[in-house]
Amino acid sequence: MYSLGAYVTATDLPEVLENLSFNISRNTHNMNTHKPEVRKLVWGEDLNEDFPLSTYHYDFILASDVVYHHTALDALLATMVHFCQPGTVLLWANKFRFSTDYEFLEQLCNIFDTSILAEFPESNVKLLKATVREN
Repeated sequence: MYSLGAYVTATDLPEVLENLSFNISRNTHNMNTHKPEVRKLVWGEDLNEDFPLSTYHYDFILASDVVYHHTALDALLATMVHFCQPGTVLLWANKFRFSTDYEFLEQLCNIFDTSILAEFPESNVKLLKATVREN
């Protein structure tokens, strides 16, 4: 989507932002479109200050293999809720390894309208789509 001119925000933990910036720069150096914005994101922390809803609205949120710190799943869910406004589509790919992965999926399904777009049983990977539940 970036190469088509979309505005993109790439996020990660503070200790890996330099590497993220390097990789984005290396992969976009010949492109004349908007460069992705690299931002610090710690799940559940300073969301309103760092990403105010009045400024940041995303059409799509792409999350891949983000369920790995099982002590931070509540914060991850709070972060997803913060960023997913009406009209936002969350695309989430994840390898389901532990019971906590499925518990997180159950919590996600309780908050969002969720559908499975693809399953890869040989590797326990699912691609899911989630949108804000209409009341």
